[in-house]
Formats: sequence, C-alpha cells, structure tokens
Amino acid sequence: MNRRTFSLMALSSVVGGTALPWGSGRAAVRVNKTAEFLENGEYNWFPERSPGGPVLIIVSVPDQLVHVYRNGIRIAASTCSTGKPGHSTPTGVFKILQKDKHHRSSTYNNAPMPNMNRLTWSGVALHAGNLPGYPASHGCVRLPLEFSDLLFGITKLGMTVVIADEDSQPSEVVHPGMVLGDYARQEFAAVDGAVKAHQYSEGHSAPRSTSVVVSSKDRSMTIWENGSVVARGKVDIASPQQSLGDSVYTLTKVDGQSDKLTWVATGFSARWLGDGQAKSLRRIKAEPKIRQELERRMHQGMTLVTTDSAADTTTTASDFTVMTGLY
Repeated sequence: MNRRTFSLMALSSVVGGTALPWGSGRAAVRVNKTAEFLENGEYNWFPERSPGGPVLIIVSVPDQLVHVYRNGIRIAASTCSTGKPGHSTPTGVFKILQKDKHHRSSTYNNAPMPNMNRLTWSGVALHAGNLPGYPASHGCVRLPLEFSDLLFGITKLGMTVVIADEDSQPSEVVHPGMVLGDYARQEFAAVDGAVKAHQYSEGHSAPRSTSVVVSSKDRSMTIWENGSVVARGKVDIASPQQSLGDSVYTLTKVDGQSDKLTWVATGFSARWLGDGQAKSLRRIKAEPKIRQELERRMHQGMTLVTTDSAADTTTTASDFTVMTGLY
C-alpha cells in the first residue's frame, strides 16, 4: 500500500495503546461543564451548537483533554489518557486512516479497542480505554467509552486530528482576504464556492485529503491530495531574510460575508504561536497558476504547512509529524 507522508520532523518510534479492564478506571460521566473544569472520566457533548460541517479534533497532551470542533465551533470535550513515559503519543497533524467499531489490538494480547479511529499505521489511534487520570497508554489516546462512541459517529476517513504539546498548543488565526495573499473579493468567492461544493458532496464521493507545503527555502508550494503530489509552483515571500517559521494551519471556517478564513494553527516552536503565525501567512503570495490549483481544491479540514526547510527535506529538530494523505 502506498503510504506517503511529509514528515517535517522525525517520526516517533511509538506503537499503539492498550485498553485495560474498564473497571480499573473511573466510569465515564457526561456533564454540563466547560472543558477547563472537566475531571478525570468526564466529558461534555453539545452537538446542537453546530449541527453540520467539517469536524476537527484537537488533543492536548499537557491538559489530557480532547476538543472537538465542528464548522469552527467547539461542540464537545473530554478527558483522555495519552502515552506514558517511554511510549509518548506523537505530536503532529494526522488524518484518520481507518475506522473500526470493534477493533482488537494485534500487538497487545488482543486487547479491545472499541470505537477505534486510526491515526498511524504503526498503531497510534483514538479509542475507548482505561482513564487512570494520567498518561498511561502505549501511545494511543484513550477516551471514555461513551464519549468514544459519540465521537465515532461523527468522524470520517481523511479528517484532521491535531495532537499538541506545550510547544505546539493550537491557536486560532483569522486571515484577512484570501489565503496566500490579499486578493480581490471575486477571488475569495472562488474559494468560498470550492469549499461549499466539497461540503455538499460529502457522503457522495471518496473522502478528500488535501495538504499544502510552502517552503521558504525553495520559494515553492506543493499540493498533496490523497497522498499524491498533484501540483507544484512558486511563491513570493515578503521580507525573505526573515524566517517563515515551521507551522501547520488547519482550515476550520470560511466566512463569505467578511471574506475571511479561520485556521487552527500549531507550531513546532512556541515563539511562532498566535500573532507570529498570522504574520507569516500574510507574507506568502502564490503565483497565479498554483493559486488556481489550490483554490479549486480548498475544503474545511485541509492543512497548510509552512517550513524554512526544503520541501523534500526531512529534519530531526523535534518530534512533530505531518501526515499529508490517507495512504
């Protein structure tokens, strides 16, 4: 099977988690609390806040919390248990590669992993499991059983899952005008139309996984779709002597009234989070041909990667993985 990844940072040597007996952890409790006040084993679920649209999952390793966004609005949160010391959960931006309602581990004594959403072929996944109140898995993200069942019902192959640590905690970036430059309103309309066309076709076609890699070293943009390179082109970068920064942006919302795109941004270095990432986006301008290729492929949930390395280079500064496709 052809499995392509663009790994800006070294892949962690992590294998999957294991679900311990349910009785050894606290039973799941659905509560009417905000994420910040959830106690171990608790979760909330408010799907009515945003009934439709693309789903994005963010896992905070430091907080041991999972946040669920739909159409850019948080609709749920849950406590979780990530990888224990020596088996840390890899941080990065992943796609859901496989779903299995009644999965069992092929590595850990046939252990049950209900409601499994696979993130890596090496075994990292979201699934129901024991929550002792601290990181305890072999790399997977364990969830309360009831929450995992609800989550399984809204996830789709190819959707984005961000796993973040202290140095890569996500922030929201609102970009004025169209992505990769300040363009005219009629050009934003092309993006808005492409996003809506993809959204309305969901369920009637194969899932689309689009990732864009912008390299300041190469002055290039590469577009990946479902694991294959579909377009390459040149970009201009304002103030080229300044670092562009290593960041990943996930498109969560398109506002046709204000001509703005909303992204959830995460970086490999804390100094790029927030305002620094917004400024970096505004410095990039793509040539017309590659911009048109991007416009017609844009959809909520797509990822945009910026890096100061060459587009085809793998570096090992830290453990942060970017999955660009389903295969």
